[in-house]
Amino acid sequence: MKILVSADMEGATGVTWPGDVLPGTPQWERCRALFTSDVNAAALGFYDAGADEVLVNEAHWSMRNLLLERLDERVQMLTGKHKSLSMVEGIQHGDVDAVAFVGYHTGAGTEGVLAHTYLANSITGVWLNGVRASEGLLNAHVAAEYGVPVILVTGDDLTCVDAAGYAPRARTVAVKDYVSRYAAVCRTPARTAADIRKAAAEAISLAGRHAPVTDGSYTVELEFDAEHLAASATVVPGVAQNGERRVAYTSGTMYEGIRTFKAVTTIVSAAVEEQYG
Repeated sequence: MKILVSADMEGATGVTWPGDVLPGTPQWERCRALFTSDVNAAALGFYDAGADEVLVNEAHWSMRNLLLERLDERVQMLTGKHKSLSMVEGIQHGDVDAVAFVGYHTGAGTEGVLAHTYLANSITGVWLNGVRASEGLLNAHVAAEYGVPVILVTGDDLTCVDAAGYAPRARTVAVKDYVSRYAAVCRTPARTAADIRKAAAEAISLAGRHAPVTDGSYTVELEFDAEHLAASATVVPGVAQNGERRVAYTSGTMYEGIRTFKAVTTIVSAAVEEQYG
């Protein structure tokens, strides 16, 4: 049995503000250890329950945040950027039995600690087929297309609520409780590690590939905080402006949909000016 762990950082234990997750800052250096503890706890829980392989895919910012030397020796880690499926890279090869979303967060324009969708700012909302979408929801649809269930989600308490909408059977662990976008009531790493390890072991019962889910059409809408960002996004083929600050596109598969999303966010991030956005 092989488990993929998609590891993001905003939803990690103790993380509450931008300096905790921005590579190169003193707080980021400190929080890397907390992030690694969450991921390692998930891996240990999966191994406890009989997993043969755990592949961790780094999914935050530079995708070079986890401390490899602090992970269990059985774990393999995929690190670095420019991956075909970004946050769920590795799910497409037909050998993954389940995926865990560790350190996840809520989506742009919603309540939640460090809430955003792909870009830290600039995007004020994302919708998939009319449903407001977090990174978790988008990635869960990609996983479903490959017949892989989401069995574990960790993050703040609102991330666990969000997960109920896209992975209702998954085990969830709240490592902190939302107070504001930059504040939370945090549990200690000793407690969260124990909670995550226990939940991961329980989640193994949900592992097992299913028939690929192919809904046939995926329409993604993005809303930005400035008109010129919507205009810049239309450089991507198939993306059209459907409002002053909105664009939309439709893809026949979620594989195409998430790759187009990556292209849009890359173009838009390059169009953001330092002072005026």
